[in-house]
Amino acid sequence: MTETLSFPGLGLQFHLNRVAFQIGGFAVYWYGIIIAVAFLAGMTYAFKRVRTFGLDGDRVVDVALGAIVGALIGARIYYVIFSWDEFSGNLMSVFNTRQGGIAIYGGIIGGFLAGWAMCKWRQVRFLPMADLATGSIILGQAIGRWGNFVNVEAFGGNTSMPWGMTSPGITAYLKAQAGELADIGMKGDPALPVHPTFLYESLWCLIGFALIALYTKRRRFDGELVLFYAAWYGAGRFVIEGLRTDSLLIGTMRVSQLVALLCVVVSVTVWLAVRSRIRRNADPEYLRLYVETEEGQSVLEGTFYQNPETASVPEEPEAEGDDTLETLDEADADMDTDMDTDMDTDADGPVDEGSKSRRMEE
Repeated sequence: MTETLSFPGLGLQFHLNRVAFQIGGFAVYWYGIIIAVAFLAGMTYAFKRVRTFGLDGDRVVDVALGAIVGALIGARIYYVIFSWDEFSGNLMSVFNTRQGGIAIYGGIIGGFLAGWAMCKWRQVRFLPMADLATGSIILGQAIGRWGNFVNVEAFGGNTSMPWGMTSPGITAYLKAQAGELADIGMKGDPALPVHPTFLYESLWCLIGFALIALYTKRRRFDGELVLFYAAWYGAGRFVIEGLRTDSLLIGTMRVSQLVALLCVVVSVTVWLAVRSRIRRNADPEYLRLYVETEEGQSVLEGTFYQNPETASVPEEPEAEGDDTLETLDEADADMDTDMDTDMDTDADGPVDEGSKSRRMEE
């Protein structure tokens, strides 16, 4: 369980043990502890900013817990789908997450889907909730990536930069995967240091978190932070994924690069379209933030959910303008109408050395 990780260019060396401590015969891994810290940091941030988005703190907790369950399921399903050869011979291994195998994009997709369902159940506006969640998610990612450091995984190909790293496990992995790396046009010389791509992504997410935190009070419409997150993280992930040696593949194409590129294109396109529509209306009240609406203010005052009539069918913020372009807020309202017409009320563990399953977290 112990491995020595070296940064030759920096003269640094770390002796890492994936197991933090044991309770009887049960091992508690540093990876799990780091993920728990990431979760607590994200929830703390959400509680600090919940009123900024016009949301009820208790209901936000319910939505967040449901979203976390959905994220864990989605992360595993995503990984299994794109690594089916690892599981086709033993279907029960699908449920053995302690041997590794989750993917962050699957977690994001699963978390947002589950979060949307929980918002419907708990009468919480989805877009303000999603905006609030983006800060928590990207902060959690920045912290959680250090679990890859402890596990000595999620690294890239060779680099001559002074922060290149190496270890016996990295050397063994590059030797074992030489053929697969060659198939995707990557050279992995076991004798040379590699990119610490986990570090790159952690720093990229930390910068993204700072930008989201600063921009929160300047956002113009609900859903804008979601678009920023999708574009920011997607742009960084597209570049970083191209350096990694453990990508999930479709043929020779990296799945996460395709998803990242799609996120960037779609989010930037939607953002430009909505901003253009706002400019055409030239009305500061047009598509105003949920927190500024009468409904949002009543939520903050603690009166909205006490009134059965208003709580059962939430009032939509008023907006007038060109009907040819569906805005994010209107899409949220449409979903509410369709779903509620007939309703009165509403850790991964260590990975075996040299194994393909070293892809702990895509």
